[in-house]
Amino acid sequence: MQGSFTLGIVGVGKIARDQHLPAIAANPGFQLVASASRNAQVDNVRNYHDIDALLAGEPELDAVSLCAPPQVRYAQARAALMAGKHVMLEKPPGASVSEVEALRDLAREHKRTLFATWHSRCASAVEPARAWLAGRTVRAVHVRWKEDVRRWHPGQQWIWEPGGLGVFDPGINALSIVTRILPREVLLRGATLHVPSDCATPIAAELDCIDTGGAPVRAEFDWRHGPVEQWEIDVETADGLLSISEGGKRLAIDGKPVALEGEREYAALYERFHWLIAHETDDVDVRPLRLVADAFLVGKHVQVEPFGQ
Repeated sequence: MQGSFTLGIVGVGKIARDQHLPAIAANPGFQLVASASRNAQVDNVRNYHDIDALLAGEPELDAVSLCAPPQVRYAQARAALMAGKHVMLEKPPGASVSEVEALRDLAREHKRTLFATWHSRCASAVEPARAWLAGRTVRAVHVRWKEDVRRWHPGQQWIWEPGGLGVFDPGINALSIVTRILPREVLLRGATLHVPSDCATPIAAELDCIDTGGAPVRAEFDWRHGPVEQWEIDVETADGLLSISEGGKRLAIDGKPVALEGEREYAALYERFHWLIAHETDDVDVRPLRLVADAFLVGKHVQVEPFGQ
């Protein structure tokens, strides 16, 4: 551990309380000293109404972790970088690819770390899967990422508004894994987006992609699924079938389970953020977000029944 950094967290909602705060508390490399939220506070730290007040009140702060919805991420991250802070972005890193790329350039200009996180890449199955697939011939990929939106995003209006991604909010987790484990790049060829009549973003989607070797990559996302989540990725290769399940907690090769380490997605993210700051570098991979952007660009939009908030 190369020193400890003071940290502020912005956006104290469900994901911050469930994942970020426990991970920060368990990491000796960070000392949480402040938070900013319109509607919530964190115990035993200084609390502010918004990021501008936090930055003004904490001039010596080293870094911020941004957990607010993606529609406001660019303005928050830009303000933090301009104030000389290192910045960690919850996924998705922004409402558009161009925003995230502009932030990357700004961070480099100011010699600050920008970390665009993809927590599902830290799932225990991902790196073993990537190592097994390296150098192998991929024949086909099938992604099934389905869950109940009312369970995972109860009352969250922002996901249905422009920039909120809709079903791609969980679907991008699958895309972050796929773009990490496959030996070749993935290109979108077509998509169908099922959009409720009272929403701006899809509740379900099918993506038809290929890797640059020509192997088909099919992804099915659905927020109308339950009660048991289906978070699965199958990769058919010339040497057998690799299967990831439970969002990355389980891995099997030709049906035989592979022993994995325990789950520690967000702990690994904060370890990575600390390493990036200590080594004066960044980590900004926009490939998962670019695939989502491409789906909105070329996808066929099909109107479905209203969601009914």
